[in-house]
Amino acid sequence: MKHFRMGLRVAAGLAFISIAGGIAAGCGSDDTDDPLNQQTQTPVGAEDQDRIDKGLAMSPVILNLNGLDRNLVGLGSYIVNAQAACNDCHTNPPFSSGSNPYQGQVEQINTANFLAGGMTLAPNIVSTNLTPDGQGLPGGMTFEVFLARMRTGQKEDGSILQIMPWPVYAKMRDDDLRAVYEYLRAIPHAEPGTVAPPTPP
Repeated sequence: MKHFRMGLRVAAGLAFISIAGGIAAGCGSDDTDDPLNQQTQTPVGAEDQDRIDKGLAMSPVILNLNGLDRNLVGLGSYIVNAQAACNDCHTNPPFSSGSNPYQGQVEQINTANFLAGGMTLAPNIVSTNLTPDGQGLPGGMTFEVFLARMRTGQKEDGSILQIMPWPVYAKMRDDDLRAVYEYLRAIPHAEPGTVAPPTPP
């Protein structure tokens, strides 16, 4: 009898583990068999969930989450759109016509050229297109290249990025920079705007 009860407990324990494992395996994915259509989600604490939710809600462009981690993309959107001010230099012009908050107008981000670069920031310095290329790489960069640029400010030719506040971004955690990269993977490809820089006074 003792062995019978122990056998029941072991069987119940194995059943629970199987069910829990099945639930865990199912979290963060949809019902399709297409691996490119599935999302994953990095587990986060309650302290990060609010930023993730706000980040997903505030993205000015529609995001393609297929095959991406929804939580990382949301956190990346929060950093890009609420903290790092990437739009100010990497979208030309940053705001839609008649929607510049610096002129007392209701803010509307220029979604047609969002983060596509093309803004002249100084003589011979034009902001980079950060949108995904044909291979889905933001600005044509792998994460390793992106991380190295954020950490060192150096391009592959050894030149140092000017104006870009990489010394500030270099202090960010790897996980935060990964989130920024994942957000850039999720935004649509766009071409640079053609608005000329303002004439100096």
